[in-house]
Amino acid sequence: MKRFISIVLLIFILTSCHSVDLLGLDTIPDVTGTQDVTFSTGNGFHQFIKTKFIEGSTLFMSFIALALIIGLSFCLERIIYLNLAQINTKRFLAEVEKKLGENDLEGARAVARNTRGPVASICYQALSRIHGTVDEIDKSITATGSVQSGLLEKNLSWISLFIAIAPSLGFLGTVMGMIKAFDNVQQYGDISPDIIAGGMKIALITTVAGLIVAVILQLFYNYILNKIEGIVNDMEEDAILILDLITQYKLVTRHSSPVTNNS
Repeated sequence: MKRFISIVLLIFILTSCHSVDLLGLDTIPDVTGTQDVTFSTGNGFHQFIKTKFIEGSTLFMSFIALALIIGLSFCLERIIYLNLAQINTKRFLAEVEKKLGENDLEGARAVARNTRGPVASICYQALSRIHGTVDEIDKSITATGSVQSGLLEKNLSWISLFIAIAPSLGFLGTVMGMIKAFDNVQQYGDISPDIIAGGMKIALITTVAGLIVAVILQLFYNYILNKIEGIVNDMEEDAILILDLITQYKLVTRHSSPVTNNS
């Protein structure tokens, strides 16, 4: 994970520096009104984003963009993991039930072992302790379910962190923009709009950027929570079915075991 974050940071720094060089723009907008800042040609959305990125101060906008990139990386990793964790549990349990019905315990374990997802892991642990008591099997299912739930919620704290960091960085840019505006007023001894416009623009752009990043990450975060909730509900329902299958298997094998008669 540390190596992944380092690679993302390196790519972001290189691409952002390259974009600034291509634009050929000064990072500090002119506030005296004596010189216009000329951007490269093009009226597309991409050009608009680059323009606002420079106008909002590359320092704070870079940190906000970095929060978006890393936050989306964690979101993408969770979405892929959760999609892989979801399986057709009805078909899976039907295969396990078929193997148990054929008195093929090893076959049932192989089905659970070769199937991905938390439900299959719970089933495999339960089948591995099938010769124990029902209470022991139930405790094994509960413990495995807790471990699988923790794996489903992995890295969610990082997403929450970047949701909180993004608007904070935006508000920090707002404060710095206001400080810049008052510095310009003090320097030129004038409070005309041209003097304070540069600092005010930085303040507003960084605030908007931070809030947009937070909203985007929050949407992904809620989507991930919804998927986790659905998987956990499936785990709880299927755990009961798995315990019922094992209990039924134990009863059948007990009654079908040979009985010796005393002569």
